[in-house]
Formats: sequence, structure tokens, C-alpha cells
Amino acid sequence: MHRIDDNQRRIRLGRRHLLAPSVRADSVVAAADAVVALHATDAATVFLSACARLSEASVEAVEHALYEDVSLVRLLSLRNTLFTMSTDIAPAIDASNARAVAAKERRTLLKHLREDGNGLDEAWLSATERETLAVLAARGHASGSELSAAVPALRTKITVFPGTKQETVQGVASRVIRVLAADGRIRRGRPRESWTSSQFRWTPADPWPTSAVAEAQAEVARRWLRAYGPATEADLKWWTGWGLRETRKALAAADAEEVLLDNGASGWVAPGDVAPDMPLEPWAALLPSLDPSAMGWSDRSFHLAVSHRTALFDRAGNIGPTVWWNGEIVGGWAQRADGEPVWRLLSDVGRDASVLIEAEASRLSAWVGEARITPRFRTPLERELTA
Repeated sequence: MHRIDDNQRRIRLGRRHLLAPSVRADSVVAAADAVVALHATDAATVFLSACARLSEASVEAVEHALYEDVSLVRLLSLRNTLFTMSTDIAPAIDASNARAVAAKERRTLLKHLREDGNGLDEAWLSATERETLAVLAARGHASGSELSAAVPALRTKITVFPGTKQETVQGVASRVIRVLAADGRIRRGRPRESWTSSQFRWTPADPWPTSAVAEAQAEVARRWLRAYGPATEADLKWWTGWGLRETRKALAAADAEEVLLDNGASGWVAPGDVAPDMPLEPWAALLPSLDPSAMGWSDRSFHLAVSHRTALFDRAGNIGPTVWWNGEIVGGWAQRADGEPVWRLLSDVGRDASVLIEAEASRLSAWVGEARITPRFRTPLERELTA
């Protein structure tokens, strides 16, 4: 069995995730495809993750891909989380994950409607969806508040979790819109404010073509292995949110090849992907919260020291902005109120590393410009740096 050590894994990460300057991408789509999909729970993360991997970082380039040629799309999919991906991989992720997520979202909403006790049912939901889609088709795009103003049913209030300590009254607008988006019948367009905002306008969309779930899962596994391999069965299960049986079937269908990792565990790579990657030039990177390079594995021990976790993660397990040196997380960073990026190193990496980290901070500051970025999931170190 081939052995792939931690140093080689870090080299692969730098090259395949397009983080070293010599391998950065010329297009936003290439940057997204390199890591399969970009976390999009926080709107700014998509831009920060993509631009960290571009030879010419540009907000306009990312916006063009998202809103003009629509070569990138957002899907509620992996782990029931919002991701951004290219239209090349989107059909496979839709079939492998997003359809099941959409079905669950609809079941949950219908359950809340029934529990409200005011006669709201599936027929009411279908009629509300049709009216919402008709308004959106006529307008071309609209925000959630604009849709609520135009569709009276969206202003309906329901009681959720009645008779429990969690009982509360909520509007249905955001839930109906979420279901329509999960079904692929509407998509997120330009936000109402800047690129850092999650207050999106909505625009009509066509659902992705249907395909077999098993085939789609195999395609997602193949792409993930090329980006993140070697990695364990548990890593793929965690990253996708699949069950163990689905994960094993996908690895088998992808013809994954077993290798030995430094910790003695079995890892998996794409077929024939056992030859060592050539070393890269020294590189540094400032990556945002929830960046794929930090979130791609459940076991991050090959690139993250256990002693750094307390400072870099919130209580829910979300990682904040990170500083990287040659494939390892060595610190964290933040943006102060005046726009200045600041960082703290948690590992002793030497003067050469500090010089390149400084250069990356300057590059980040140049393309971010006047925008101000506060991560949705704030971590202890990020809060300290901005205090």
C-alpha cells in the first residue's frame, strides 16, 4: 500500500487548492472547482475564498460569475448548508444532496403549517408558491420584503412549536422563499447592498436536470478526492453529510484507491493518484472563516495543531479567518474598523514567513478596498484582534 505522509498532504493542499502564487487561477470558476464548492453561509466568504486563489483578485470578477454569466450558483446542499459552486458540478451536487435537503425543508414547513391549526395545508402552500413565482417572473427580480408586499399570503403569521417552551410566532415569507430556493425554482441574485451582504434579491430559475443519486454521489466523490485526497472515509462522510453506507458506496463507485496515512489510518485518493506532487515555493495565505481548505476534512491534524483550535473555532465548530504558511494553519487574522488587516501568529514561523504574510495582507487590503468584513461566526481570536 502506498504511503502519503503529512508533508505531502500539505504540498497537495497548496497546489490543488491554488494557494501558492505559482498555481493561482485565472478564472473564478477554476478557483471554485479546485475545492469543489465554496462555503456561502457568509456572503463575504465566497469572495474572500475565490480571490485568495486568483492571480488577479477582483470583486467584479466574482460578481460577474455569480450574477452576469451565472457560471457560479448557490445551492443549499452539503450538510444542509449553503454552498457556491460552478454550473459544471452543480447538477451532481443537486442530485447527491440538494434534492434530499429540499424535500426535508418542504416537510418541515408543512409540519409547521399543520401544527398552526388555522387550516394552512399543502394546497395553501402550492397556491402561495405559484403566486410568488408569478410576481417574480413579472418583475425579474425582487427582495424578500418586496415579495411579501406583493403577495398577501406571504404576510401570514404562524405559531411554531405550539405548547412548548420554544413556542413563537413567525412569518412564513422567509420559509416559503427558502423552500422555493431549495427546489431550484428561484435563485439568489445581487444583494441589495454591497458584496458582503446576505440581503439578496431573488430571480426566477429552472430546476437542475434530474439524475440518479448514486451516479451523482460517485461524481462528487471523484471530484472531492482529486481536491482533498488523501482523506479518510470519515472525512468524506463529514464533508458531504451522507450516511456511512452512501459514503462507502460512493468511494467504491469512484474507484478510490486506498493509501496509508502518517497516523496509521487508511486514506483514499482518486484512481492512480499516488505519485508525489512536486514541492512548491514558500507560500502564505490569509483565508476567510469557513474556507474550504480549513473545512475540507473532519480530521485536520495534518495542517492544524490541536493547541490552536480554541482560538480559531467558535463553540459550534466553525473556523474563523486563518493565516497559512506552507500548508499549515499558523494563526488568525481580522479586519479592524479602519479596514486594516491584522493578524496573530500562533506558531513560530520565522522572518521569511512574516514577510510573505505581510505581502498577502497588503494584497487582501488592496482588493477589498473600502469594504468592511465581520464574519458571521465570530471566534475568540478574531474578536480579540478587532477589540
